Amino acid sequence: MEAKAEIGVFGGSGFYSFLEDVEEVAVDTPYGQPSDSYFIGDVGGKRVAFLPRHGRRHHLPPHMINYRANVWGMKELGVRRIIGPCASGSLKKEVGLGHFVVLRPVRRQDVGETRHLL
Repeated sequence: MEAKAEIGVFGGSGFYSFLEDVEEVAVDTPYGQPSDSYFIGDVGGKRVAFLPRHGRRHHLPPHMINYRANVWGMKELGVRRIIGPCASGSLKKEVGLGHFVVLRPVRRQDVGETRHLL
């Protein structure tokens, strides 16, 4: 499949309003079905593939999301960068409503794996 988008976004249904000239694309993966079809359109001059993480009817609870299929589908569409915004609460009092938190991967040598830290 030729590249259809350079940026991918996993998100909620509100993102649809940002896309212009939307094309719906179904992708088969070796990991099964992604959460839904991918919606490809233009945002600020860039081709963006959007996938509603929980499905367009929000029918998939978090533990049922086929993350591997979702990422594979983005790769099949030519996506090189993925953005995964989410909305959730915090267990830290100092991180309140309206705060924006960015995670960064940090390699911990003592446990030999990558962890995401604030």
